[in-house]
Amino acid sequence: MISGNIVDVLNSKIYSGTFVIENGRIVEVIRDNKKYDNYIIPGFIDSHVHIESSMLIPSEFARLALVHGTVATVSDPHEIANVMGISGVDYMLENARSVPLKFYFSVPSCVPFEKGGGILTIEDVERLMGLDRVKCLGEVMNYVGVLNDDKDILQKIDIAKKYYKAVDGHAPELSGDGLVKYVKAGITTDHECICEKEALEKIALGMMIQIREGSAAKNFDALAPIIDKHYKNCMFASDDKHPDDLLKGHINELVKRCVKKGIDVMKALRMASVNPIMHYNLDVGMLQPGDYADFLEVDNLTELNVLKTYINGKVVAEKGRALISRKQAPVVNNFNVLKKSPDDFSIKGEGCKIKVIEAVDGQLITNKLILSPKVDENGNMVSDIERDILKIVVVDRYKEAKPAVGFIKNFGFKHGAIASSVTHDSHNIIAVGVSDEEICRAVNMIIEQKGGISIISNEGDMILPLSVAGIISAEDSHIVIEKYAKIDKMVKKLKTNIHAPFMTLSFMALVVIPRLKISVNGLFDGEKFEYTSLFVK
Repeated sequence: MISGNIVDVLNSKIYSGTFVIENGRIVEVIRDNKKYDNYIIPGFIDSHVHIESSMLIPSEFARLALVHGTVATVSDPHEIANVMGISGVDYMLENARSVPLKFYFSVPSCVPFEKGGGILTIEDVERLMGLDRVKCLGEVMNYVGVLNDDKDILQKIDIAKKYYKAVDGHAPELSGDGLVKYVKAGITTDHECICEKEALEKIALGMMIQIREGSAAKNFDALAPIIDKHYKNCMFASDDKHPDDLLKGHINELVKRCVKKGIDVMKALRMASVNPIMHYNLDVGMLQPGDYADFLEVDNLTELNVLKTYINGKVVAEKGRALISRKQAPVVNNFNVLKKSPDDFSIKGEGCKIKVIEAVDGQLITNKLILSPKVDENGNMVSDIERDILKIVVVDRYKEAKPAVGFIKNFGFKHGAIASSVTHDSHNIIAVGVSDEEICRAVNMIIEQKGGISIISNEGDMILPLSVAGIISAEDSHIVIEKYAKIDKMVKKLKTNIHAPFMTLSFMALVVIPRLKISVNGLFDGEKFEYTSLFVK
């Protein structure tokens, strides 16, 4: 039996009372007129997250998230699927079953442009969609395919409909007739809105807006004004969250920020719990008789400090500590590339102009600049630290191939380089740096470990190995956080202008988001949706 001030979000009421719990469910609610110091609220749900971006296996992600009151997630495992295929998805499902946090999954919908890792066949999609813990088709990033009636993506959407499951969207800046067609195809959500106008147009067409606040993309402040009127059409999502940020907070932080902005706490809690439960048909409780006993005890409805987290009636986190043990997990990978030399990253370019990626801090969208490159005495284009134009490269991790070379503005390094094998969506190796020698050293550290994030700096060289598929660590979450925090601190000393440099770097290869990105096949124009030359003709 659990007593307190019960916050019934579904019916927008608060009353004092006691839950009678049997076999993990609330079997009776006894109301009373007592005064309690605690409030009982529904558990928080991340409506769209890639667990892989935390660099943790699901069981380690859970040990951090439970402390913040997260009782469930809707997780899209397309990162590991793009590396390992169906075996990667099965790996995530199996590990997730080892902990009480209710991990629900989507079936990845899109095959990356740079093929070389894993793919999911139509047969794979069909098998996964039939699983109880799979609740939707993963974000349909190939909106161009939907608009052009691509048979493959439409067949996957039809499979989701066959199983009466939702279809998640991903359509940055899509508007007008194109958006209408996209929604009519059956796509129900979008987490890529960056302004009120975009969100309101999508809401008007019936979409649920997932207000995202991750480590790189932060859209809460821009979209908060729509909450008061449209809270029934919104959910919270982190999308991609690095381990150090997850240690600090999760969906709980967005609820707190709503309250601080003067938004009714009932509306904020509905977005954090009720809306995702109802949209995805999750087996998560909403404090009603017969529901699973999934809820939180908090101190008050302003600070919302989580005292205890309950799942199926059992305390799984208390006073800032998860009450679940660490789970051992096997290592799986797909990494087949030899070490590189600095000459592999050189490129000629006298008397030319080039297209330069302009990174935008806090956004996944980039800009395209046309600039004259800096050229050394040998006619090679090199980084220009005076104008903050650095070399960026992508190395194929699946086979031997010539690296793709480009240039990027706004990273701000004066020396050194960073590299990562976490690069959406194909997870090849991406690096940015001041010299070819430093870039090469950063890349080779990752090749030696078959995955990781690395830094080359005046303070020394360091790598956080990511042994699972080259994108996740199987180590204890706190060890991963300690190593990541040390590397992140070293990067900040390179005088970067980017808040989350590794997360931002990883998205520079996500070609489905405008406007200019770089892949293993070279520069990609996200507006024309085609590969493009580095050089301006």
